[in-house]
This record gives sequence, C-alpha cells and structure tokens, in this order.
Amino acid sequence: MRTHYCGALNGEHLDQEVTLVGWAHRRRDHGGVIFIDLRDRDGRVQVVFDPDTETTFATAERVRSEFVLQVRGRVRLRPEGTQNPDLATGQVEVLGKQLEIINTSETPPFHLDDDAVSEEHRLRYRYIDLRRPEMLQRIQLRAQVTRELRRYLDDNGFLDIETPILTRATPEGARDYLVPSRTHPGEFFALPQSPQLFKQLLMMSGMDRYYQIVRCFRDEDLRADRQPEFTQLDIETSFMNEEQIMQLNEDMIRGLFRDVLAVELDNPFPRMTWHEAMQRFGSDRPDLRVKLELVDVGDLMQGVDFKVFAGPALDPQGRVAALRLPKGCELTRKEIDEYTRFVGIYGARGLAYIKVNELANGREGLQSPILKFLPDDVVMEIMQRTGAGNGDLVFFGADKASIVNEALGALRVKLAEDRGLMEGEWKPLWVVDFPMFDWDGDAERWNSLHHPFTAPKEEHLDLLESDPGACHSRAYDMVLNGTELGGGSIRIHRTQVQRRVFELLGISDEEAEEKFGFLLDALKYGCPPHGGLAFGLDRLVMLMTGTTSIREVMAFPKTQTAACLLTDAPSAVADTQLRELNIRLRPIAEKPAAS
Repeated sequence: MRTHYCGALNGEHLDQEVTLVGWAHRRRDHGGVIFIDLRDRDGRVQVVFDPDTETTFATAERVRSEFVLQVRGRVRLRPEGTQNPDLATGQVEVLGKQLEIINTSETPPFHLDDDAVSEEHRLRYRYIDLRRPEMLQRIQLRAQVTRELRRYLDDNGFLDIETPILTRATPEGARDYLVPSRTHPGEFFALPQSPQLFKQLLMMSGMDRYYQIVRCFRDEDLRADRQPEFTQLDIETSFMNEEQIMQLNEDMIRGLFRDVLAVELDNPFPRMTWHEAMQRFGSDRPDLRVKLELVDVGDLMQGVDFKVFAGPALDPQGRVAALRLPKGCELTRKEIDEYTRFVGIYGARGLAYIKVNELANGREGLQSPILKFLPDDVVMEIMQRTGAGNGDLVFFGADKASIVNEALGALRVKLAEDRGLMEGEWKPLWVVDFPMFDWDGDAERWNSLHHPFTAPKEEHLDLLESDPGACHSRAYDMVLNGTELGGGSIRIHRTQVQRRVFELLGISDEEAEEKFGFLLDALKYGCPPHGGLAFGLDRLVMLMTGTTSIREVMAFPKTQTAACLLTDAPSAVADTQLRELNIRLRPIAEKPAAS
C-alpha cells in the first residue's frame, strides 16, 4: 500500500511519484489550498492538495484529525521561506494527486501535541498515546536496544533459552502472583519473580552460556521504576569467575551506548566497595554525577550534651553524618523546612544544620539552632572535616545508620537536582564486596542481602558460623546515574555450602527440601561453578530515553495500583470459572465510614 514511509522523504526523492499511508496529524485550509500533515511511525510529511484536482480536493476537505489515509503524489521542494528545519522532511512536500480515506476517526480523546494530558487519560487510551512521536521513538529505541543486546550475546556464544512461566512458589523477597490449577484442585502455580533457579539448572545441564529476555512478575507496592510485570535480560554462565562476567557485561553495555546513543561510557567502569558507597553516599547505587558526600562525625558527638546526636553516636547501629552544601547559606528557612519534610519520607525525625557565614569569626560567624549544644572544638572539627567554607551550609543526620543513609543519600541527590550541581551526563559504576547477610533485629535473624543462592567469598567461608556479619558475597551490581541497571553474583555450586547458608538463614532441612528440593538434588550431580547477572531492561531503556518512569517505555503498563485502565483489569470472573478451579470467594469487608 506504500512506496515510502512518510518520515523517510527528503531532497533525494524530488520529482518521484510516491504512495504514502498513515494518519492525518493535522489539516489546514489556506485560502483554497489544503495542507495535511500525514504521519506514520517514521515521521510526518506535508501533503498539499490544490483545487485543480476536484475529486481529490473534495476528499481532502472531508479529512479530519486521525483519519487513516492513502496518498499518491509527487515530491517537490517547499516554496522559499516555508521550509521547516525542525522537521526531518521539512525541505520537501508532496503534491497530492490521489487521496483515499481508508478509515474515518471520531474526535480523539486528546490531541497528540497536547502535553497537558493526564497520565490516567493516556493509559486509558494507550493506543492513541502510543501514536505520539515521543512514544513511538521510545518504543523504537527499546526494540533497537533488545536487538543489539541479542546480537552481542549471540556473537559471544550464548544460547537464547526459554524458562517456564508457570512454576512453583518460592521465597524471593516479594509476594508471588498465584495461578490456581484446574487439574490439581486446591494447588497453585506461581508466576516467576525471576528465572533464578531455572537458569542455575541450565548451567547444571551443561548449557554453559544462557540468556533470555524474559517477563517477570512481582506482587509488590509500585513506584516509578517498578511494575507488577517487567522485563529482564537474564544472563548465566558456567566456568567463568566474577571478573570475567563483569568484563563481558561491561563491554556489552559500553557497546550498546556507543551503537544506539553514540555515547562513550568510561573504560573501564570505576569500582567501589559496598562499604565505601554507603559511607560516602548513603546508598549502594550512588549517583556519581553528584559530588556531595556524607562525612562521619559520630566520634565527635559521643561526649556532647545533646542526646539527639550523642544517642546515635554511642549506638553500634547508629550513625551521625554531615553533608556540606556549597553556597547553602542562600537557602531560605522555608526551603530548609521543605528539605526537612523531604527527609521525613525516609524516616528522619529532623534535619539539623549549620550555616557558615564567616568561618574566620568562629562560633560568631556560624548560624544554627544546635550551636548552643556543641563545644567550640567539636564545631571547628566539623567545619574542617567537611571542608565547609564561607557561604556553605552543613546538614546533619543522626539516627539508626539505615535511616541516616537513606535520608541523607536521597537528600544529596535532591539538592544536586534542585541547585544544578549535577556533573557529567553518564556515570557508570560497579559496586562490589557486598555483605553476604544483613541482620533483622525485629525478627532476630539473618537475611540474605541478595538471595540465598549467592556464593560467599572463598576466604570468608569460615565466617558463615563464626561471624556472619563480616562475611562478604561474590556479588556485583552495575549502577548508572544512581540507578541499579543490573545485579548478579557467583552462585553456590556445592551442596554442603548451600546447606550451611540455609541453616544460617533459619531454613530447616525439611523446608529446604520442600521449597528447593529439585535444586539441591541437581547440586549432587556434577554442578559446575557458575554465575550471572540480570539487567532490568525497562530501567535501562528509561535511562537511555531520558524519562523518569518505566511506564514511559512500556507499551501497555499498569498504574500505581497495578491496574490496567485500557482493559479494566483486574476484573471479576464468572462463578462457573471459580467452581472449575474449586475457588470460593469470601465477602470483602466494607471499610468503616469516615467520621
């Protein structure tokens, strides 16, 4: 039905007869001459209809927004002074000779050029929203990304292997989506949170190098970079150590950015231990475009007569840290109050600060409600340790270390965004030497920081029983601009080590057999050393397109409440279906009326 895509026409096609198809993006009637901007997935081109061709002109008069058209005409240069340098086809236009209305359209729920449309409205009419040029470009870039990733992995000997979607429920940190079985009454499949166990089994099967662009499912609370179903690039290898796996994946991502965005990422990617990342940035996925850093001052606060600081300073699980903001004295009291409310989101109970007006004047040159609680020598040491100078402001966090890290870690990024302190466009990073476990004080038990199949460092095996908190794993995360692109590890390949880890995590032999029996059996039969890495494909494309939500790079995403406005899912099902599945619904308790 077409000879060319609309967006492909340029000066090389002058005087050619072309046939185009697409949607009427806009129609304009200029004193007897009708202009129609015809749009397809490749772009737009201006089509001109003169009254000389009466039948065609009469058809053009009937065209409205989003009509589906077929146009036959001749490519010519636009008249002098009417060229549009902002449009790829802006030098040329098509003189329409024949026009067919393939299909009409009712008035669309919103115009494609309207930037003020709510996200809810866009998701309800997603098929209209996806016609917008920016959405088309994002979906096209996503397709290009997956094509390049597949090419790289294929060229490096990886096999694309599918793993089951219907599997059994396993504890992986989030709630499973359950699927009732009709043929096994009272029993359920689970949708996979990741192919973790299957990809390990593939290594045990001798596949050596596996990859898959796979759909994963997690029933968890959502945010900008989470969806109940998401896409993951899953990679697993045998007989490769972490250095080799990291190098292979680093080369893949560097090549992807070069080929798709013409961007050269650092070579090599810098590396940072988990401990250093938490101490300096309060996050295990630090944004290195932000130069602001956390500085420990807890040792200075242990003897002060100020319990807000002294308490956390004396608590082994506490932390007191400072964050210097250059030229922070410019902040108003209202702005400081807004930042105080911001850190409250992360559990912080306040945000102390000191403004540095004139450092040479000592205490008299400083301004803060907390100065009266701090001795002169402590104040001056804080100034020196943070590098504060005239015009700067120093924020403080004092609480449990986890709260301080999360609150000040988020604050440093927000300050940089608000005050134009971002440096550089792309900052990749490997974070390594993760703790193997973290302690859950409420439950009084150890938890896996990643998952229970992550291998401990060989030199730390003896710490599994003697000092689990000091045990490091063979895990590694790739971070870009403060977003975790992917995470992975070397896996446990020896039965006795896996059982030791299960025991430390409070998983009994009976529970391990029930939940992971097939994996434990496979470990007995010549399991090779293996490891891998999984990338969040949606997050990767989100970063590459400069958007802030993965919903903007998914064709049909869910809302923040895990609902699909387009199809009105989830929805009720017929009683007959429920009976076939041996399911009976309980009445949903009504919420009490608001007083």
